[in-house]
Amino acid sequence: MRRLKSAERLIETLFQRSGAPMLQAYRGYADPNHLVLQGRVLSAVRRDAPDPDQSRWTNFKEMASLFFTSEVADVPVRADGVTARSNAEGYVTLKLPRPADAAGWLSVDAELAEAPDTRVAMPALVPKPEARFGVISDIDDTMMMTGAHSLARNLWTTFTGNALTRRVFPDSKALMDRLAEEGRNPVYYVSSSPWNLHAFLDKVFARAGLVPGPMFLRDLGISDDGVVGASHQNHKGAAVDTILSANPGLAFFLLGDTGQKDAQVYLDAVKRFPGRIRAVLLREPVARTNRKALEALLEIEALGVPTYHGRNFSDLPARVLPGVTGDIR
Repeated sequence: MRRLKSAERLIETLFQRSGAPMLQAYRGYADPNHLVLQGRVLSAVRRDAPDPDQSRWTNFKEMASLFFTSEVADVPVRADGVTARSNAEGYVTLKLPRPADAAGWLSVDAELAEAPDTRVAMPALVPKPEARFGVISDIDDTMMMTGAHSLARNLWTTFTGNALTRRVFPDSKALMDRLAEEGRNPVYYVSSSPWNLHAFLDKVFARAGLVPGPMFLRDLGISDDGVVGASHQNHKGAAVDTILSANPGLAFFLLGDTGQKDAQVYLDAVKRFPGRIRAVLLREPVARTNRKALEALLEIEALGVPTYHGRNFSDLPARVLPGVTGDIR
């Protein structure tokens, strides 16, 4: 563990970029009593505008730079009279009282308490009273073409593309539009991608016109027990729990893919939250679905939750979309 922490500090020192601390805002969410604002304090943030014709080498350098962040710890961040300090990796979470009549996307100004000129708008999603259900979706190979089932392909796709070249599956966008019902139902994204890619993913989603939603990404720093972030399954499971607990009055559709462990993660969620999952829908990124995913899907079905797995979401049977109207076009 000590060697891992030393290696992390060495890398951070080698790629340290100087600059005054600044606040990077992530998309936040709401629980029954709070607005939960999320962000990170960094001393440098890349803001290059991508070019669709730039070389893979340029893309690689720009994407790699997103991972060489200069985090600033123990910085007080203030919003609406609430103050919280950034942790060792620069992350900060502020819990504000939830306004009584809030609905939809809210924006709250936040700033470094000792530097008011750092003010940024921090967004948070409050489900609307008329929401009928919610949606939780994976990102890689579910919404966005990645190849996450193959580490080599995932790394190649991630580091040689940019926000103008990455593609969202058209059928996933159509399905999400249908489920969101023009903003009536809240959408959340869970992914094992690192928080360093939050702004990049936001740009990809916006360009594709994909329904925006709070993202629950992963910290890839070295933890005290020597682990590089939480495991894929533990991270996604914890994120799903957080979302379901924050929305006790809503049932959810769970979207993912069979290339990783989404089926197992969602099976655990069905068991922990009986009656709260409407259906589990999984894309098959490769022609052959792995045995463990199929076993998990069969167990989910046995618990009374409809499931689907297939190469796309274009022709879903009505039984896996209970209460959902309209067509995917």
